[in-house]
Amino acid sequence: MKPVRLHASATLALPRWGLLALALLYILAGLIGRDPWKNDDAASFGIMWTMAHGGWQDWLLPNIVGMPVIEEGPLTFWISAICIKLFGWLLGDAMAARMANILFFMLGAISLWAATYRLGKRPEAQPMRLAFGGQPEPKDYGRMLADGALLIYIGCLGLLMHSHETTAEALLVSLAAMLLYASVRYAESPGTRNACLIGLTLGCLGLTHSWTFPIALWLALLVFFCWWHESIRKTAPHLLLALAIGVTLTAIWVGSVLWLKPFNLAPLQGWMAWHTSQIGLPSWETVKFFFKYGVWFYWPAWPFAGWAVYAWRRQRSDIHIVLPLCFALVLSTLALFDPGTDESSLLPLLPALAMLAAFGLPTMRRGAINAVDWFSVMALTVCALFVWVGWIALNTGWPPRMVKNIGKYAPGFTPGFSAIALLVAACGTVAWFVLVYWRISRQPKVLWRAVVLSSGGVILVWLLLTTLWLPWINYAKSYDIVARQIARNLPTPQTCVNGHVGQAQRAAFAYHGKIRFAPIASEHCNFLLLQDKVIRHRRSKAPIVLPPPKGNWKLVWEGSRPAEEREYFRLYQRK
Repeated sequence: MKPVRLHASATLALPRWGLLALALLYILAGLIGRDPWKNDDAASFGIMWTMAHGGWQDWLLPNIVGMPVIEEGPLTFWISAICIKLFGWLLGDAMAARMANILFFMLGAISLWAATYRLGKRPEAQPMRLAFGGQPEPKDYGRMLADGALLIYIGCLGLLMHSHETTAEALLVSLAAMLLYASVRYAESPGTRNACLIGLTLGCLGLTHSWTFPIALWLALLVFFCWWHESIRKTAPHLLLALAIGVTLTAIWVGSVLWLKPFNLAPLQGWMAWHTSQIGLPSWETVKFFFKYGVWFYWPAWPFAGWAVYAWRRQRSDIHIVLPLCFALVLSTLALFDPGTDESSLLPLLPALAMLAAFGLPTMRRGAINAVDWFSVMALTVCALFVWVGWIALNTGWPPRMVKNIGKYAPGFTPGFSAIALLVAACGTVAWFVLVYWRISRQPKVLWRAVVLSSGGVILVWLLLTTLWLPWINYAKSYDIVARQIARNLPTPQTCVNGHVGQAQRAAFAYHGKIRFAPIASEHCNFLLLQDKVIRHRRSKAPIVLPPPKGNWKLVWEGSRPAEEREYFRLYQRK
């Protein structure tokens, strides 16, 4: 017996304009009006920026102004560099690169919606027929489930930062959703065309991140489709074709690098070593990381997904449960076998959990839905209130203790007032209270009510942070100030500098300060830039830095970002 009994009134679709507005508000907030931020965001932008302003060798071998970056594939950087080429003159290079994030997010959102919609229309997913009629039509039921999956996907906390950073992870999670869609299409209509779509997606995954993800997902698909079709002779040739296409796409790029040897380098050994390092035996650290971070990373998807597996346990052979569950189990295993504690291993699991969670919505009782709603209202409203109170304190100077605590994280920051940012934040806050009032006063029966508050609240808090607090966050995470300080101590912008700094720092200094770094171990310059991790003395709090470099060098400048005293930079000139 199916666990779903529904009336048609519970499957009214969310207005298209409302869903589109939420998606656009979600992705646009945090992309506009900021610099590349430290660490992965700045490092990835440096690769894109180098490609856009470089030659064919920069496009073939990802690098940051001469520093090869051999870890991840080039697909994300290619797309973002094309965006810089097309829109850089109008939007600026940093914002133009983030135009690709909009494309990546929309690809993932549309793929997830379409895959859930197709599964939701299938006969085995439909609710029980009521004795006197009134059950929903298959299309209406499918649209309701697809809306719910997208709202859960948007509301997941783990997606928030990664979808707004110019990194490969933004495309990685969207391709995982696209592979779900391609798999659903193949399940409905097995054939060469849909097998090629699976292969194309696998190849893009291999060119985006490590080959561990496409290989693991291909094995999961092989097991699933062979079991589901009950005939390996029918499914195996198509999946072998998909694997061949995926391997070929990746091999074309790898072969081109080996043949053409850009910059006289062929870093295949380092590239393979990085990929091999992504697989290891599970350890206590990886298990602890997965469950410790997964609790908030996958919220609110994992409670609904877990309930869906339990509620549909009698229909364990139905594709709408088994397919996303196979993806979830394989990707969870892959995350546990990753020796590192990196959030990129957690991301591909999000689309499968969101899809599973959508099929759990119709089976949840009203009390459980109300509990989720009240938790979302209380927690997210408190977060929004805290953001407003902190912003008021920062701009008015009261209460002084709160201002002092805020100032510790960004020493020297001078707050400014933006009427546009205040207006957008105020409109978002009013819209949130209107949404809460609608939910409480009308008590709607539509099933997506259980997640619309979670998604709306996450969007509100993110909107407030990226409007009211954006100058403060940008000041704390940008290298703009220190890059310009270094540039002022160089004779000309074309002065050659040997940079012993990290990837993010090298990219930010080249972009903000127009500093010309020499390629690694290929040129000796008269200026040397060093980066130290500062250890401060317990009593005097004075920085303890590394000794000066060997040779005839004169210290020209030293300093750090105002918000990060652990990073200390020193500029030397050859005597």
